[in-house]
Formats: sequence, structure tokens, C-alpha cells
Amino acid sequence: MTKNKRITINDIARLAGVSKSTASLVLNGRGKELRVAETTRSRVMDIARQHHYQPSIHARALNSSRSNTLGLVVPEMTNHGFARFSHELEMLCRDAGLQLLIACTAENASQETLAVSSLIQRQIDGLIVASSMLNDSEYQKINQQLPVVLFDRHLGESSLPLVITDATEPTATLLEAVAREGYDEIYFFGGQPRISPTRDRLAGYQQGLARAGVAVRPEWIMHGHYHSSSGYEMFADLYARLGRVPQALFCAACGLQEGVLRYLSQHGLLDTPMHLCSFDDHYLYDALSVRIDTVEQDERLLAWNCFEMIVQLIDEQTPEVTQRWLPARLKWRRAKNPQI
Repeated sequence: MTKNKRITINDIARLAGVSKSTASLVLNGRGKELRVAETTRSRVMDIARQHHYQPSIHARALNSSRSNTLGLVVPEMTNHGFARFSHELEMLCRDAGLQLLIACTAENASQETLAVSSLIQRQIDGLIVASSMLNDSEYQKINQQLPVVLFDRHLGESSLPLVITDATEPTATLLEAVAREGYDEIYFFGGQPRISPTRDRLAGYQQGLARAGVAVRPEWIMHGHYHSSSGYEMFADLYARLGRVPQALFCAACGLQEGVLRYLSQHGLLDTPMHLCSFDDHYLYDALSVRIDTVEQDERLLAWNCFEMIVQLIDEQTPEVTQRWLPARLKWRRAKNPQI
């Protein structure tokens, strides 16, 4: 069985009957500039096309300070928001002639360290990361070698560039509207309390109920993780404890809401009068008989701001604003009086 062999510049030069340096000049677009004969240029390029020659990215990197590669680190790709963000960012990179390398961490700090190290070893020019760390100390060190942009979650009072959706105020507005419809029992399902998305969305939930004059009870607040299985398990526990569905429920992410809907569907509870609301939106919510009010992030805007900032930093330019808090949109499907 013949082993496949990638064609090299040496092979192109041999087939064209020229030196390696001449072949390299032509293939790198400098043949005309350095007065290589047109017939020679044509012969080299024809052979390269016939053999589907592609220059090595690693070889190019040896002759440049750039790899034209960006690294993206996210907790998981099954998360609807991260999947949409990654898609938008990859398209921006593709249009700019850049390669995007994506690593997932499963919200594990140790796995994140390994993933980031692997990306750096691949000579990325910049790093965009939704971190599971508790502080920015590691990324401050990395930022001395290559630009780092945090997104989706903040790490304390970090001075590192940041792109994030403002979660607290729109969540408060949503919960205030729901509470003012007369609900005096509104539960909160959140992810890990150590990460900022959970804390910010919980703060919005508490502020919204306070504005509506509803006192939050400690047992209303439940935490798990952001997988759909956690939403399913928390709702199963809540239903067993109450013996009924709650009056209203806010889920801090799409994944949690998905788990709740799965439980309701499996147990014939989709027609109950419970008011569901959520942070993050999903296009399938428009097709459901259950109407869910949501705080909708703009993943395209998030991706564009991250891309713009990392490219500026790689080019050693200083972005006008390095801490960007982007607006969210409230999507009303059920609330009767969304105007506060």
C-alpha cells in the first residue's frame, strides 16, 4: 500500500527544473518583483496547481512573527450561546484569513490550564476566553506574551480586556414585570455560584423582585450547573418537595430551561399555568406552546467586539474601550404588562 506524501517546495522545484529558492519566490508571490522569467513563473505555478500544493502554515510562521491563528476557550460547545458565539467568531476569522482553534474546558480550571497551554504551544496570535478561573492571575501572565480578551464572564476586578453582556439590569426588569403580575412565589435555577454569570443573574433576580415588593425566600434559590440534566434534576426535586409546579420560575440559562421543559413534557405538565422565564433565548422558543419570556444576548455583537478588540491588540493598537458591557434585549412572549 502506497503511503501518501505531501508535495513540498523541493518537489515543485525538481519538477519545474528550478532551484528551491526560485520556486519559493514564485510560490510566495515575489517572482515578478525579483525578476524571475515569466515562463519560469508560469511553469512553477502550473506544477503547483496540478499537484494541489498548499504552503505549510508552520513554515510561514518561521518567517513571520504571526501565525494568523486565534485561540478560543469556552466551557462547552453544546451550550447554545457558546455555539452561536463560536460560529459568529469563526466566520469573522475566516473572512479575515485567520484560523480559529477552539478548546473546551467543561468548567474545569485544571482542564482550562491544559487547553490554554496547548493553544499557546500552537503559536496562536491572541486568546479569547470564557474562563472558569476564580481570578485572572494566570491570564495576566499570559497577557505579557500575547493579547488576552475575556468574554462572557468577568474575573473580579480584572484589568484585562473584557466583552460581556450586561445581565443584572435586564434580568431585574424581566423579573419585576413577572412579579407585578401577582406572583408571590418565583424560583431561581442557577449554575455554579462561583462564576460571574450566575452571580450577576441572581443579583438581577433579587433586584427585580425587590422592586416589585416581593421578599425572596432562601429556599427559592437553587443551584446546579448549566447542563440540561441539572435543570431536569432541580425541577424534579422541587416538584417532589412542593407536590406541584411553582407559580413562576426563572432559569439562568437555556440549558437549565431545556431540562425543565423535558421534565414537564415527560410528566404531562406543559399545560400548567406556571410562568417560565429565562436568561438566554433560543429560536425554538417561538415554536413552543409554552410561552417563555427571556433576556436575549446578541452573540453576533459579542463576537464582533471580541474580534475587533483582539485584532487591534495583536496589531499593537490600544482599543478605545477595553471593558465593554453590551446591552441585552428583553423578548416578551407571555408577560401582560412589560412596561414598568
